[in-house]
Amino acid sequence: MSVSTTTMSYSPLAEPARKNPGKAAGSLAWVARGPGQPLVLERVDLGPLGAEEVEVAVEHCGLCHSDLSMLNNDWGISQFPTILGHEVVGTVTALGPNTKGIAVGQRVGIGWDAGSCMHCRQCMSGNHHVCPEVQPTIVGHRGGFASHVRAHWAWVFPLPDQMNLADAGPLLCGGITVFSPLVMHAGPTSRVGIIGIGGLGHMAVKFAAAFGCDVTAFTSSHDKFDEAKRFGANHVVTTGDVAAIKGLAGSLDLLIDTVNAQLDWASLVNTLAPNGRLHLVGAVLDPIPVSAFSLIMQQRAVSGSPSGPPEMIRRMIDFAALHGIAPQTEHFPMSKIDQAFDRLKSGKARYRVVLDADF
Repeated sequence: MSVSTTTMSYSPLAEPARKNPGKAAGSLAWVARGPGQPLVLERVDLGPLGAEEVEVAVEHCGLCHSDLSMLNNDWGISQFPTILGHEVVGTVTALGPNTKGIAVGQRVGIGWDAGSCMHCRQCMSGNHHVCPEVQPTIVGHRGGFASHVRAHWAWVFPLPDQMNLADAGPLLCGGITVFSPLVMHAGPTSRVGIIGIGGLGHMAVKFAAAFGCDVTAFTSSHDKFDEAKRFGANHVVTTGDVAAIKGLAGSLDLLIDTVNAQLDWASLVNTLAPNGRLHLVGAVLDPIPVSAFSLIMQQRAVSGSPSGPPEMIRRMIDFAALHGIAPQTEHFPMSKIDQAFDRLKSGKARYRVVLDADF
């Protein structure tokens, strides 16, 4: 993937970074200087506002597992120093002269991507998120763990009044990540499996249930059975229950994997019905062994997807508002960002962490 980069100018604050600086003077951001390093509060020179850019004063920003992966450079694409955070909710404070459809004072969100070329075949066909020059919000671009963030107007999304904006941020990355495969590959009579009842999976269960699907949740934790059913699952099995998984053979039209762990892929593929699909949104780093024969004879497929294009994100926002779908969240003041990262790393967060700006 070709990613455009931005020269970043930072200057450390004179006072200790862990002290709440109060009302921001200019732009402030939590900056990571290197892989795995604690974040430090610094002043940031955003430079001139681009002709098609929107500037947003950050009010809330979700802390996604992708932020942790980028902080540790697990994927080998991080660029330091970096400002993470890509599940932004805030208020528009400035507009470039060529922006469209956005107004100053509007409550908006920004997700995984902050821009794309707008002229390539992918952009012109509505697949902006796979544009060769797509600009991720946290790769070579200043993210949302800051007082202000910028994005191209097409990647800035007005949020409806009936939505709980404090909890809306995770929808803009985790939400669209699981909503897209449901729109592409499922319908209201589909039998859908969701692997993992965590930050992604709990939202996937909610969306699939609202679609009208028959939902089977796969979890490694017995203590999540009741929660999975409360989120809308019709059936719950543990990933270690060989007999239960064998009993699902040939039954699922779509199986969405939301975890980044190695699993018994052969058994899971065997749960797929003819023409069924295993769809990956969890970033499993190791190769996934799948027998070609298990796919060919039942016309099964294995696929994956990143977040989603602007129109799909707008559709997801409307669907979530219509059906009252929101992530289950834990909130931290942004000044406690290191503690929030520790909570995420512990695996104990239920189920998304949101940072509330307190500059």
